Amino acid sequence: MVRAEKLTSTRVRLGDDAFADLVIWRVPTPVRGSSHFFKYRLALVVGQVCVLRYDNEAGKGDHRHAGNEEHPYEFTDIHQLRRDFLLEARRWLKGHRGD
Repeated sequence: MVRAEKLTSTRVRLGDDAFADLVIWRVPTPVRGSSHFFKYRLALVVGQVCVLRYDNEAGKGDHRHAGNEEHPYEFTDIHQLRRDFLLEARRWLKGHRGD
């Protein structure tokens, strides 16, 4: 039986009260709703509140949460996923903190 393989589990501090958690797994079969072999959760947490999250929850497929809104995300590859998330996280921080 092939098992899931954790590719990364990283916490990146982005300020005194902000961090990004990036967790990515390679899975033996696609998560229901996705067509690729990755399970992921990338989250921006500010003041103990998750303000931005990209994930592929079973049944929902690839999507992103921005505040209370949920939008589809077009997954191409893991590298693009990380770039898209980090770019949006930096924009969020800049827009909400004036950095």
